Amino acid sequence: MESFSGEGSLPRLDIAIDGADQVAPSGWLVKGGGAAHTREKSVAAAADRFVVIVSSDKLVDRLAPPVPLELLEFGLAATLRRLGSVRLRDVPRSPDGGVIADYTGEIDDPQELAARLSATVGVVEHGLFPATLVSEIAVAVDERVELRRVS
Repeated sequence: MESFSGEGSLPRLDIAIDGADQVAPSGWLVKGGGAAHTREKSVAAAADRFVVIVSSDKLVDRLAPPVPLELLEFGLAATLRRLGSVRLRDVPRSPDGGVIADYTGEIDDPQELAARLSATVGVVEHGLFPATLVSEIAVAVDERVELRRVS
């Protein structure tokens, strides 16, 4: 692993390991229940391998709301209006000062929703993680662990 070169820098990583709130059969994830999804996505994107560890109760047939959001405070009312089905969380700001909220609308197509959220002015990041970021999913089932290859 390369060394960090300063405040806020993120080098290439050999591997990143983290959990998820939901895992769909397609490999799409919802992460960010703890409001750190922006940084978690940055770490996953910097890693050559991103391994997700979950218990079997995190496996879902279809992703469901809420989807965590980090929003800019500037223009917040307009951002909320553009997004529609969103609820602000009564929690501290993100590590980078963003407002934390949850998208509560339906998730018919995770890829389409991820693109819409990413294209919305005022959205810093969302908690939909594409299968292309995920290398493997380790699922705890009773007393054993099942490894599932994704990308």
